[in-house]
Amino acid sequence: MNSTVPFVPDNAPFTPEQRAWLNGLLAGIFSSAPAPVAAAPPPGKRISVLYASQSGTAESLARKLAKELKTLGHAPAVSTLVGYTPASLAAEPYALILASTYGDGDAPDGVGPFYEQLCLEHFPRMEKLHYSVFALGDRHYEHFCKFGADLDARLASLGANPICKRTDSDVDVEEPFAVWKTAVIAKLNTANGAGENAPSPAGEIRILDGPTSKSEPNKVAAATAIFSRENPLLAPLVEKKQLTHASSTKVTLHLAFSTAGTGLSYQAGDACGVIPENNPDLVAEILQHLRFNGNEQIHCEPVGNTTLHDALLHQLQITRLNRKIVQEYAHRGKCTKLIELLAPENKVSLEQYIYGRGPIDLLAQYPGVIDDPADLVAMLPRLTPRLYSISSSPVAHAGEIHATVAVVRYTSHNRQRGGVCSTLFADRASVSDRLPIYIQPNKKFRLPANPDTPIIMIGPGTGIAPFRAFLHERRALGHKGRNWLFFGERRAATDFLYCDEFKTMLADGHLARLDTAFSRDQEHKVYVQDRMMHSSKLLWTWLQEGANIYVCGDASQMGKDVNATLLKIVEKEGGISTKYAQEYVTALKEQYRYHRDLY
Repeated sequence: MNSTVPFVPDNAPFTPEQRAWLNGLLAGIFSSAPAPVAAAPPPGKRISVLYASQSGTAESLARKLAKELKTLGHAPAVSTLVGYTPASLAAEPYALILASTYGDGDAPDGVGPFYEQLCLEHFPRMEKLHYSVFALGDRHYEHFCKFGADLDARLASLGANPICKRTDSDVDVEEPFAVWKTAVIAKLNTANGAGENAPSPAGEIRILDGPTSKSEPNKVAAATAIFSRENPLLAPLVEKKQLTHASSTKVTLHLAFSTAGTGLSYQAGDACGVIPENNPDLVAEILQHLRFNGNEQIHCEPVGNTTLHDALLHQLQITRLNRKIVQEYAHRGKCTKLIELLAPENKVSLEQYIYGRGPIDLLAQYPGVIDDPADLVAMLPRLTPRLYSISSSPVAHAGEIHATVAVVRYTSHNRQRGGVCSTLFADRASVSDRLPIYIQPNKKFRLPANPDTPIIMIGPGTGIAPFRAFLHERRALGHKGRNWLFFGERRAATDFLYCDEFKTMLADGHLARLDTAFSRDQEHKVYVQDRMMHSSKLLWTWLQEGANIYVCGDASQMGKDVNATLLKIVEKEGGISTKYAQEYVTALKEQYRYHRDLY
């Protein structure tokens, strides 16, 4: 009998409920085979998804991962490592950790206490924990992904069980994240002992973001932006002017993009991402060395099939070398000298060779190695967006985004070179041109929620950008908190960025103090940290009165020097030991009163 045809017809003298009951009963009697039973899904696992994030990328990826785990029947719990304890981690059966490296190989702000506790000499073993680390970093920095690597090594030393090998990702995170996520999920779905945890009610993702305070950044996931890195806004460039004097040794530009009527929004402290393109002259020179015409069809992610010229112009990084490029080129071309440089004992010599060179140098020095365009495309990393701290206030400069950009130009190995995006702005972008931009939120670099809180801002060079935004924002919103600005550059006459604006703010009292450090205006160089030390008593007083302190600029030297000076001031003016001064500064970070945006 056909089981799809009901036993009791619709016109029989029964109610719908009675017909359904009878049909079910008769089907059970007359069916020759039992009804198929759907295979039960594997029981879900309770999985901690932890992140150590500075700019928000690791947090965004963590939340994306948690959503996918939820759809697969698991019970993810998302948490920042700020305020999280190693004891909590030890109690978890599974943990997936997304860890950014910040500054000079450090943990992101606020994560230090977690890692310090984890590294205590007699910390208990973690043999019940299964974990994997996705490390985020930037290969242009010496200590690439160091915090993620250190965290992975420490967990392994405590007996924790790796689910998958750690993945180290450069700034272009999407592809390595997808590969790591796929591998981790495959292992989780096939692992034994999956039934130790039931999913939380209705498969809900639990958000465990730790303690909150009035000054803590909002940790609720923002609504999906209209525009993003994958879908940027083509914004008209409506203003472009040089901030430095024509006689300066530096060129710094003020740029303004129109966003009126687009729906794009941001907050003071956020960054503007720009999708750059390479210098067409460099692209032409590369094609000439390769003896390609640029019309060759190649496959290049994420755009798919395109021409070699388009890939070199818009998709690939063509200005810098790294070890991987040198290694692939050397072995492909059997370049003996390069192969010798790649030996472990020649690490320093290889770094010296790579520094200041790009792929064009390999093509010129060792010609004839590349004969297939696809080999070149496979060798070069993806061209990544450039991020610039926004120097405007969304309240005071409605419908616009401002950026403060230092133009990078230098000579290396007898060749003129320059920054990919800064020279685009300087040389090839004109007012009315449309450039692709998006907003990169920076939740850890926000004005205090209390409008009466005093703030101390330290921003030499283009590090001044977010503080211009802060000052205009506080004025527009009528905030009464005192503002103290430290600014440094080479010479007052040629390099005092936004000089008139800041002097006006000082004159009308919006700036309570303006301390400047122009390093080349006297025999002995003077920097912002020297000005801090000179005003140490007053700075300590402001901190005792609840001031927030902000630092923006170079991570390699300035950030370290300012932090060291702050420690000295706390030790000296607080009359406390070095140990307690360090604890005081750590407490400032944990209370969201010490903010750093270093690059």
